[in-house]
Amino acid sequence: MALVSAKEMLQKAKAGHYAVGAFNINNLEWTKAILQTAEECKSPVILAVSEGAGKYMTGYKTIVGMVKGMLEELNITVPVALHLDHGSFAGAKACINAGFSSVMFDGSALPFDENIEKTKILVDACGVLGISLEAEVGSIGGEEDGVIGQGECADPQECKTIADLGIDMLACGIGNIHGKYPENWQGLRFDVLDNIQALTGDMPLVLHGGTGIPDDQIKKAIALGVSKINVNTECQLVFAEATRAYIEAGKDLQGKGFDPRKLLAPGAEAIKAKVKEKMEIFGSIGKA
Repeated sequence: MALVSAKEMLQKAKAGHYAVGAFNINNLEWTKAILQTAEECKSPVILAVSEGAGKYMTGYKTIVGMVKGMLEELNITVPVALHLDHGSFAGAKACINAGFSSVMFDGSALPFDENIEKTKILVDACGVLGISLEAEVGSIGGEEDGVIGQGECADPQECKTIADLGIDMLACGIGNIHGKYPENWQGLRFDVLDNIQALTGDMPLVLHGGTGIPDDQIKKAIALGVSKINVNTECQLVFAEATRAYIEAGKDLQGKGFDPRKLLAPGAEAIKAKVKEKMEIFGSIGKA
C-alpha cells in the first residue's frame, strides 16, 4: 500500500472513539518494527519523524525512500502515514517537497498572528497535494530536539481559530509534556480539553507526550475527542533496556553476537511489544 494522508484515518478514529498511534522512527529497525506490528494488529499507523531524526537519517528524501521500500517489501496492507513531528515552517515545506504524506507545523511558540499566517500558507499547499496538516496551539512541556517548553493549556478560542483555517488535526496543550513525567505532575486538564472539543467539533485532536500518561487518562482523553496520540520516549526506554540486557548478559561476545543485526534485535522486539500494547490501549487494533 502507498503512503496515505492521516486525514481519513483520524476522521474514522474520531467517529469510532479510538485513537491512532503516531510512533517516532529513528532508524531502519524502528521503522520496520512499527510497520510489522501495525500489519500484525491490522491497525492504521502514523510514522512520525522529528527534524532531529530527519537530520540523523541524512535527510527527508532518504526517509521517504526507506519507508516506501518497506511498505512494498514487507507487503504492508494497513494505512500508513509518514508525518513530520513538531516541524518548523521550513521543515514542513521540505517534507512536503520530499514526499511526506502528512506534516505538522508547530507555530505554538510564535506570536498567534504569525502562527495563523504560516498555517494558512501550509493549508493551501497541503490541500492541493492531498497532504494532511497538523497545527498546534499551546506549547507542550518538556524537551523535543532541544526545544524546551514549560507546558501550558491552550486557549480554546485560539484552538477554534486555528481549526477553522482548514487544518486536518489540532495539537493542543492540556498539561501534557514530552519525555518522562515528574512525580509532581498534576495530570491532564480535561476541563480544557472538553472546552476545546466543544468549539472544534469534528476536528481530530492530538495528544503529544503520550509516554507516562496513565491509561485511564488516555482513554478519557480519547472519549473527549483525542484521535492521535504521539509515543516516542517509551519506545526509546524499552529499546535501551533490551539492548543493555543483551550486552550485560554477554551475548554480544557469544559467536557473532556483535553482529548489529543480532545486537539490535532484542530492542526491536521490545519496540514491537510496546507498540502493540499502545495500540490495544488506543483501541486501534483491527481498525485498518
